[in-house]
Amino acid sequence: MSVKVSVVIPVYNPGEYIEDCISSLLRQSLPEDEYEAIFVDDGSTDATPARLDEIAAAHPNIQVIHQESSGWSGKPRNVGTAAARGEFVMYVDNDDWLGDEALERMYRYGVENGADVVIGKMAGKGRPVPVELFRVNRPRASVSDAPLMDSLTPHKMFRREFLESNNIRFREGRRRLEDHVFVVETYLRAANISVLSDYLCYYHIKREDASNAGFQRFDPVGYYGNLREALDIVEQYTEPGKLRDSMFRRWLRNEMVERLRGNRLLSLPEDYRQEIFTEIRGVVTERFGPGVAAGMQPTQQIVAALVADDRLADIEELARWEAGIKPVGRLDSLGWDGGSLKVGFTAEYEVSGLPMTFRSEGGEDLLAPPLAEETLATIEALGVSTLAPVDRSKVDLVVRERSTAAEFFQPVDFTRERIPGGDDATFRQELRATATIDPETAANGAPLGKGIWDILVRISSCGWTKEARLGSVRSDQVEEGRRGTLSGSPHRVVLPYWTEPHGNLSLDVDLSTSRIDRDVRVLAPEDVVVGDGRVELPLPVFVDPAAETGTVALRFKAAGVAAVRTEGVLTAQAKGAVLTAELPAGLLPGHTWDMGLGLPSAKRGKPRWTPLPTALLIADDGTVTTGAAGTPSPASAAAAAKAAAAKPVAAPRKKTSFPSRVAGRLKRSLFG
Repeated sequence: MSVKVSVVIPVYNPGEYIEDCISSLLRQSLPEDEYEAIFVDDGSTDATPARLDEIAAAHPNIQVIHQESSGWSGKPRNVGTAAARGEFVMYVDNDDWLGDEALERMYRYGVENGADVVIGKMAGKGRPVPVELFRVNRPRASVSDAPLMDSLTPHKMFRREFLESNNIRFREGRRRLEDHVFVVETYLRAANISVLSDYLCYYHIKREDASNAGFQRFDPVGYYGNLREALDIVEQYTEPGKLRDSMFRRWLRNEMVERLRGNRLLSLPEDYRQEIFTEIRGVVTERFGPGVAAGMQPTQQIVAALVADDRLADIEELARWEAGIKPVGRLDSLGWDGGSLKVGFTAEYEVSGLPMTFRSEGGEDLLAPPLAEETLATIEALGVSTLAPVDRSKVDLVVRERSTAAEFFQPVDFTRERIPGGDDATFRQELRATATIDPETAANGAPLGKGIWDILVRISSCGWTKEARLGSVRSDQVEEGRRGTLSGSPHRVVLPYWTEPHGNLSLDVDLSTSRIDRDVRVLAPEDVVVGDGRVELPLPVFVDPAAETGTVALRFKAAGVAAVRTEGVLTAQAKGAVLTAELPAGLLPGHTWDMGLGLPSAKRGKPRWTPLPTALLIADDGTVTTGAAGTPSPASAAAAAKAAAAKPVAAPRKKTSFPSRVAGRLKRSLFG
């Protein structure tokens, strides 16, 4: 069969970090004869070349090209592309990895939609990745109707014939932003671009040693010189106007304004701040017309105007205020509604621990930064808008898998509430929301995978987009709704729980932790009802009355005999569920039978057992009572009592005085 996808991986001294990349390539669902991996070793001096040769010798669809060091990723990618045989070329960095079905899904999606470029959903471990771009699948996208400019890294799939016929190559040599130049040209020349958002395709990783190229301190002169090359590409393939301005705005916002805000600026040494500021100002004054900054949020426009007017000191003052801004969320309600978890919450921005306030003036809502009068006067003189578009504020609830950083937006209904301040001119804004998390569709229409899913609130307002964990601040009644449930087919447990020590809300999907044990082990002996050959016990688990009744296993274990088990049926109750099971025939009299709960696990394919703190005590005559787990069996308890009664009582020892005991020990030591 012809090769569908060629994966090109530039390699330079990755050490152990390349192992995850290699493993993910070997796990691909696409048959081995339908894809190839081309590692281009760019002069590595560690053990990587030998490791790659070993892998290539064992796998015919993997090849290694060794070359002298070129200093950056551009040349290795070009060399790999020239050697590629696939219909599509996929670029992967040597410290990142792919989802197991990434190549198969991206290839199929690209063919179905006639795409020249296919962008697969990304997750960032310690690295920022696009968010808005992956809200939904976008089979036909362009820079004019989708936020493609949020994604300028090369970790995408490109039709090889499209690259060759248009002679699109990476810039070579030691340079920054060569991927921006390459990707932007493909965006502007592609017949179609497809965005696949319902499967996590690419894991973008920050190495623990922080030695990824993108995390190194850069030379501002070279960096912004390379950035101008990306601007040149836009000018070559667009006309002056809204589209060009919107594309330029991406670099003004991300590579310039955002570097000069909050802690990102304040954490830099003062001399380095000045270097970066000087180069940014050069690009702003040389290349950007007024329409570029005009499309940004007010706070971003303020920074851009201060850059153009050469006012670094005022930017630093603004940064000190913005450094204190953070989002906060309060969990108001929690509970299952059918198969979905309803999460009610309130969110707003705080500044230095106090609610952010705005002011009303002349019928308009305005920002109210506590800046010096001179700085405020400068901003006003520059004619920059300080409008606060609070009527466009929004809030999202996101679930993020802890080990992979995969994240998905959940459906949210919210209202914007104005709360008057201490005078008629000021107010604060709260966003009051209810989100719906359906474990079977929460991953962009697919089920949430096994793992720990953290719950986050993300607020977008007035030029800030920030996120925070939810749950550490919560109302008293939410604990009552914090119940696990059986979800999906086959059933698996989905459990909301509080993290330690911060008390944030997370979801344990398919028993990835032992948190459920804490909930079920509160069962007391008096809660268990035995009669008519059945046992009933309450469980803190939600059961949807309208759904198919779930079954849970019970296991009974006694010392010296084989364990027996049975299946129980869960039925809904007001504050949880009751488990009803027939007592199995193998429960022998004269024993204490400790009980275990077998919760279903889709991943394991068999129950996962949790010991319960309760037991059935079956007397010799068959009478059944309940007690604590570990209670001696009725037979052993009776035998122990009988033995104690038959044992003769020993005569009490005669007590001797302390001096006599000392004298006796001394005599034995001297003479005996």
